[in-house]
Amino acid sequence: MIYKSLFVCGLTICFAGAVITQDDQDFKREQMVKTQLQDRGIKDPLTLYAMLNVPRHKFVPKNLVEHAYRDGALPIGSNQTISQPYIVAYMTETLKLKSTDRVLEIGTGSGYQAAVLGKIVDSVFTIEIIQDLAMSAKSRLENLGYDNITVKCGDGYHGWPEKAPFDAIMVTAGADSIPQPLLDQLKNGGRMVIPVGSNDNITYLVSVLKKKDRVITKNLFPVRFVPFTRKQ
Repeated sequence: MIYKSLFVCGLTICFAGAVITQDDQDFKREQMVKTQLQDRGIKDPLTLYAMLNVPRHKFVPKNLVEHAYRDGALPIGSNQTISQPYIVAYMTETLKLKSTDRVLEIGTGSGYQAAVLGKIVDSVFTIEIIQDLAMSAKSRLENLGYDNITVKCGDGYHGWPEKAPFDAIMVTAGADSIPQPLLDQLKNGGRMVIPVGSNDNITYLVSVLKKKDRVITKNLFPVRFVPFTRKQ
């Protein structure tokens, strides 16, 4: 993956000395990256590049486009949300992705997080349990040219064994525990990030590292996610 360093320059972004005039949405996205991500400690160049180059306003309902780059989650229908930009970036950075990685995402939603991942890695496989969301995300990603992202409708608890093993897995819904099928589908050395609810009803973002016969987990910080939905 080849990327260019970004420098915030008021109304423009400078790439290797070239000045590109920004339209309104591009300017909002530039400011989002600077104030919501860089100023809060997001440093990974690939993550920043992806967040700068994925048009978040095309992944929200039309009536919320003007709010696409605000510092918060937004509803996308079916009682689901598109996550706060900082959380999207933090989860992406936590996976320590490489351009050759094969990534599984559980919880496609509108397709925004998959698009961010798709700007960085070789291939993304994403599962959404709500059929309407899965179909609209698939169409949206195809129309925007993300040809390295595959969407399917299904129960994410079981992962996608036909496409395994994965270098990294991202779960974007709060689970009671880490699903064993997802651990089984991680490569040795693979990483996962998942919101997990504890006995006191607090959901923590958890990083997971699979090392041979060991699974190493670390609680990162409390988060709020929609619940992990299962098929009956």
